[in-house]
Amino acid sequence: MLVAAAVCPCPPLLVPEVARGASAELDDARTACYDAVAVLAAARADRLLVVGGAEPDGRGAFPPGTRGSLRGFGVDVEVGLGKGEPGRRGLPPSLTVGAWLLERTGWRNAPVEGIGIAESLEPERCDALGRELAAGPDRLALLVMGDGSACRSPKAPGYHDERAAAFDAAAARALGEANTAALAALDAGLAETLRVAGRSGWQVLAGAADGAGLAGRLLYDAAPYGVGYFVASWS
Repeated sequence: MLVAAAVCPCPPLLVPEVARGASAELDDARTACYDAVAVLAAARADRLLVVGGAEPDGRGAFPPGTRGSLRGFGVDVEVGLGKGEPGRRGLPPSLTVGAWLLERTGWRNAPVEGIGIAESLEPERCDALGRELAAGPDRLALLVMGDGSACRSPKAPGYHDERAAAFDAAAARALGEANTAALAALDAGLAETLRVAGRSGWQVLAGAADGAGLAGRLLYDAAPYGVGYFVASWS
């Protein structure tokens, strides 16, 4: 059963070594992420799953100890999913940033695994996956890594789309209220058009949390660089 969840953005820029001179621009986002992870720690879960988007060759399960690297972003930073033997595959970027957050906050509370999912995964399959993950008596916590629209301004990666702000506002409201029905109802087609990198993960969370009675709190909602970043805590 799901006992707590945290939702965080997944840009490599969240890691100060990647952001370099621009690191301070995401200080508030980092602080909110640390606070959200602290709520996960307080829940005393039996296991933690880090969920994030992955390309086709990076999907699937990642056992404890799997390593992820940010060398592709110009820095010699390597992190892992807690203790365990490194697997053959490395973590995708979203899970690597999640593993970095856990290492940065000194996570020692429960075994950590990762789940990489396609950003195009259909809502129904997201819901089914979430329910499957939360099934059983174990106390489960989720760290869901994903961004909102990348079309919030003319300088955004996806340029500007006038629909992006409304989509992100609806997503942020649902995350802050732990509204599983609203998350499940997010339009997957529009999310793809708006280059949303968190929709599938949020809908996995919605499936896992349905009926769990968790309360939500929105800790951060901003669009630096024209990309929607949200931090939310459910407990």
